[in-house]
Amino acid sequence: MERTTSGTHKVAVFCSGLSRGSNLCAIYKYFADNKLPIEIALVIFTCKDAPAIQLAEERNLNYQIIQARDMQSFEKRAMELCRQHSIELIALSGFLKQLSPNFIESMQIPILNIHPALLPKYGGKGMYGMAVHNSVFAAGEKESGVTIHLVNSQYDNGKIVAQEKVDISACKSPEEIAQKVLDIEHKLYARTIKEYLLNH
Repeated sequence: MERTTSGTHKVAVFCSGLSRGSNLCAIYKYFADNKLPIEIALVIFTCKDAPAIQLAEERNLNYQIIQARDMQSFEKRAMELCRQHSIELIALSGFLKQLSPNFIESMQIPILNIHPALLPKYGGKGMYGMAVHNSVFAAGEKESGVTIHLVNSQYDNGKIVAQEKVDISACKSPEEIAQKVLDIEHKLYARTIKEYLLNH
């Protein structure tokens, strides 16, 4: 993948109105700490009350708020902004809407999504946040983890590009599972974005 004229790869992060911004911050910190030629050039929130907006402001990140009630309008504006900022990869971070096949195909750049589960039944449509960890705990699973995939026309479906397991056999609650999974989620997502941009 060719770099932009500035010599820096540009990433966009899409966040929902519910996003606390932990992945956004982890990605930003990873790029900065490792002095990578990658920057978060655009953050798109679907709600002006997203808790992560304050975090974006503190890090001086360029962000836009686009309501996602009408996904056709959302996608049109998001596509305009991504092209305006020469975005090379989109990372979904707590983005709960389904992108249309037309958007995915028209962007012609990788779109990555992450969910806190190893198996599709715990990370599929309608299953996100603590609901995933509650279900994993209730099922008595011994392992959980994180799956990162290329987005295709199906929600939470596409080629898996990274996956990491964590032993949760000693976890006494869904909250303990959530914390273990979040720790590897933050490391794996940022690292996968780097490897995808620099090695493809």
